[in-house]
Amino acid sequence: MKTELLAADQPADVSRAAALLQQGELVAVPTETVYGLAANATDADAVAKIFQAKGRPADHPLIVHIPTLEMLEQFAVEIPQSAYQLAAAFWPGPLTLLLKKAPQVSTVVTGGLETIGIRMPAHPALLSLLQQARLAVAAPSANPYKKLSPTRAAQVLHGMAGKIAAVLDGGPCEHGLESTIVDLTTSQPQILRSGPITAAQLEQVLGCTVSTPREHQVKVSGNVGAHYQPNTPVYLLPSDALLAQLASNTLPTAVLHFSVLPLPAVSYRQQLPASAAAYGQQLYHQLFLADQQGVAQILVELPPHGPGWEAVQDRLRRAACHE
Repeated sequence: MKTELLAADQPADVSRAAALLQQGELVAVPTETVYGLAANATDADAVAKIFQAKGRPADHPLIVHIPTLEMLEQFAVEIPQSAYQLAAAFWPGPLTLLLKKAPQVSTVVTGGLETIGIRMPAHPALLSLLQQARLAVAAPSANPYKKLSPTRAAQVLHGMAGKIAAVLDGGPCEHGLESTIVDLTTSQPQILRSGPITAAQLEQVLGCTVSTPREHQVKVSGNVGAHYQPNTPVYLLPSDALLAQLASNTLPTAVLHFSVLPLPAVSYRQQLPASAAAYGQQLYHQLFLADQQGVAQILVELPPHGPGWEAVQDRLRRAACHE
């Protein structure tokens, strides 16, 4: 299969992407978080192709992207008032609500579960496509399973060319990390995947505590130990340990660092931004670039902990997990 490269700023190309989706094909689409691998969410056969293209286990649930709030009731039931409060505050945007699925929703979409993750994406080209076509799409990240999520069209093609019908190029993603997932199926809301929307922001809207367990057993997108990984092994180190390792290092090495460090000569180095939002936006792209250098290892200096850094820390832990 030849993968078409379409331009999100060309109306004819956006229409072509919509037509492919309506025909049951897979199209990688830009979102404000990462590029998603989209299929018509109401076509179970099309959705099944996502798992095949990614090599993703069939019991790993997908997130449905909807173009209007009215469509929420097509995919979820027993929707709490908190869902509408959060939608009013953060949609379109990088927040996924975990709700009870509607009976007509195929369990292919939900990985066999009775819950469903739903969000309204903020990327203007994708939102326009979905609105014009009156279409909802199931769309995990557009990469082979457990590999780095793509934040640019070229990275999608690197991992998925020949496996999908098209890539809609909408430029670099605004956030660069996957959406926050908040569970609204229980009395106490909790974040099941950290993302651009923080617990403090959710609490301000809901007026209640929102917990963020570091580990949980709820099946949602991204909740596996080793995930978001380049092909090159990643090691996460505090600055002093990183410098000590480099002092005796003989391997071709790439270094991603946060602070100003007196680094010796290495194969590739990049200082990442000081703010959590900017760091997150660059993280996957810089890991991808480091992975292309032919090095034996990627050493990453531990960035700060604290409010706003939860999503970055989560992705780095999983990238550096050596299961």
